[in-house]
Amino acid sequence: MHYQEMSRTELQALHEKLTAEYRSAQALSLHLDMSRGKPEPAQLDLSAGLLNILNSDCSFTAENGMDCRNYGGLEGIPEARRLFAEMLDIAPDEIIVGGNSSLTMMYDAIARCMLHGVDDRCPPWASQSPIKFLCPCPGYDRHFAICEYFGIGMIPIPMTPTGPDMDKVEHWVGSDPTVKGIWCVPKYSNPQGITYSDETVRRFAALRPAAADFRIFWDDAYAVHHLTDEGDHLLNIMEECKARGSQDMLYIFASTSKISFAGAGVAMMAASVENIRYITRCMAMQTISYDKLNQLRHVRFYKNLDGIRAHMLKHREIIRPKFDLMFERFRELRADGIADFTEPNGGYFIALMTLNGCARRVVQLCREAGVTLTGAGACFPYGHDPYDSCLRIAPTYPPLEDLRTAADILCLCVRLASVEQLLKD
Repeated sequence: MHYQEMSRTELQALHEKLTAEYRSAQALSLHLDMSRGKPEPAQLDLSAGLLNILNSDCSFTAENGMDCRNYGGLEGIPEARRLFAEMLDIAPDEIIVGGNSSLTMMYDAIARCMLHGVDDRCPPWASQSPIKFLCPCPGYDRHFAICEYFGIGMIPIPMTPTGPDMDKVEHWVGSDPTVKGIWCVPKYSNPQGITYSDETVRRFAALRPAAADFRIFWDDAYAVHHLTDEGDHLLNIMEECKARGSQDMLYIFASTSKISFAGAGVAMMAASVENIRYITRCMAMQTISYDKLNQLRHVRFYKNLDGIRAHMLKHREIIRPKFDLMFERFRELRADGIADFTEPNGGYFIALMTLNGCARRVVQLCREAGVTLTGAGACFPYGHDPYDSCLRIAPTYPPLEDLRTAADILCLCVRLASVEQLLKD
């Protein structure tokens, strides 16, 4: 029987039963963490060969003759630009290979636009205050945190099964010159795991902004992170933009943070050749070059896109059982009529949707039972979920046995919070 079909007497009896189970869980004094989408140690071990691959031949020279131990090469070594351009399906001269963090490159891109503008023709964003960003949500909390840090206003845009609500995106972008950008996680979105449809990508490429300095921040964080044999297909937005002459409004970001080492991977930023020229000129004031030895390690370890794909199959073998476990548990909640969830074909997250008004209570109950979740509301601008119903579930980090325990406690907390909410109504 669905919980919402129960009588008040039945709900009260269920509340007593669930409360007793919850107290037993609290007595275990657990410390389990599902708050961030982190690789587990076994995943990091897959790339251990990176650490000594340069010692095997004692060669530190890039294919253009550059000594990777020395200064120079701001855009990245040629073979790294070629490898990651292949991964993102763009041209090598449209990519900058940076340090370890795509988040840093996104932050720097915002700061550069704020201080210096998107190019030589447009004034700095900071001189045009107020400015706004469109924020598809549920979305990535760190995107929203960057906006909040720089004082950029945020406009929530609802997500649909095919990506952001493009009617709303087109309205805001086309009518309001204070809208300077939009955040996008186009493939296996954080947290729902949605991949933008071909039509959505084409509508992005066809945007006609009211602001000449509008930019799409295309965070392709999970480009090769498939959980199924087929995976999802994402239309190439750079090619679509080029076909319409709109390539200058596009910034693409990615990294190997969940391919090699989360804290010591390689990040990249892609854009039109004209944008790359302007960005590297600005970046030259910030750094002489990024860690070219790390770039060289990654190229020699993975070799090519086929090498990256083969490596990602090993990741999938480790994390797919964890997603399957969560799907199994969440189907039980769905059968009870108290939650729904996404079942993505890739990425690192699951969006669990509780009854309205329950998400914060679930997080609190889990915390008091020793299970840490991402804070309720984190996937919305300013931390405000208007329905208090969305939870971002990150199943990758705990070992499978710990995850089973954490999943049981999470589902228990969803049930308890749901009964409490129904008894209030």
